[in-house]
Amino acid sequence: MNYDLTDLRLFVAIAEERNLTRGAARACLAPSSASHRLRRLEDALNTSLFERQTRGVQLTRAGEALLRNARQVLASLEQMHANLSPFATGIRGHVSLWANTHATHTFLPDDLAGFLKQHPQVSVTLEERTSAEIVVAVASGEIEVGVLADSGNSAGVALAPYRQDRLVLIVPRGHALAGRVTVGFAEVLDHAFVMLHAGSAIHTFTMNAAAALGRHLDVRIQVRSFEAVCRMVGAGVGIGLVPRSAVQLVGLAEPPVVVAMDEPWAQRDLQICVRKGVEPSGFAAALVEHLRRSGSTQG
Repeated sequence: MNYDLTDLRLFVAIAEERNLTRGAARACLAPSSASHRLRRLEDALNTSLFERQTRGVQLTRAGEALLRNARQVLASLEQMHANLSPFATGIRGHVSLWANTHATHTFLPDDLAGFLKQHPQVSVTLEERTSAEIVVAVASGEIEVGVLADSGNSAGVALAPYRQDRLVLIVPRGHALAGRVTVGFAEVLDHAFVMLHAGSAIHTFTMNAAAALGRHLDVRIQVRSFEAVCRMVGAGVGIGLVPRSAVQLVGLAEPPVVVAMDEPWAQRDLQICVRKGVEPSGFAAALVEHLRRSGSTQG
């Protein structure tokens, strides 16, 4: 069937207001018109979307399903508008960049700010993805540029150095490991961990490293940023494994202590990823060159 966007917006408004009259007002429609549109939508779907009650309406199971999907549709439409609107204000190019958690939270914000200052006619969309997802997207041509760590598979893509970094252990001051210069991963597995959120590249990597040793991590809490990991660890919640570049010591009431990891996989360099045998388009090529130059000046 064909879905009318006005009907979907009306439906969402009624569902959120739990009242047809208030939902109609939010959608700038008369109650009679809204009632007619809602009845037509239910007839087309051959199911009831609301249970009519004395003081309003309540979603049916079908209505709950439609609400989830309608919100996604409308959000995608708004994103489309957001992607296109810059072209009406003089933007002449757009680059989609996927990067892993490490790059997104450390080096890329400053490097992309520099690129956008140099290219005011370009907009950039940055999405956080795992390294494995980035390889697949670049190899298939879905995106032109990615930034990743070792994905274990580089088929169909060409890699260039971006930034050098290492994973380090951070522990609270006074912790049993705080006096160590270096430590092996197997030595820390009995301690409680503060982790980045599930689905992040470093979360997956750390869990797999523990599984390779036949162990499971004791995760006290999962947070959304490396800064939050540093704050939690400094406050004594647990220990953490983060890139050295992401360790925040200044400005924290209780900064963590950094301990080097004596593991070959602790070297966690980032790489720029493009499709093998395919030259990036103009602005994508400019972004790749800017990232390479930024990495080459790393101190």
